[in-house]
Amino acid sequence: MSQHKNSHSQNILAKETAKNDKPYFNLKAANHQIIGTSQMYSSTSGRDNGIRSVMENGNTSTIKDLTAG
Repeated sequence: MSQHKNSHSQNILAKETAKNDKPYFNLKAANHQIIGTSQMYSSTSGRDNGIRSVMENGNTSTIKDLTAG
């Protein structure tokens, strides 16, 4: 299992706003490629809490693929 090294750096968590005005964020690799996109939030404070959660909890040695059935 690989360890996610990018989730602790705020520099690569980019705050965005969708066309429907919903805030979200992208997780970017060191080369600035988007490697993850958050859910759509109902408020910017919700998005900011999501970013904080990723920064605090995103560094893990276990990756769970929830898309595989």
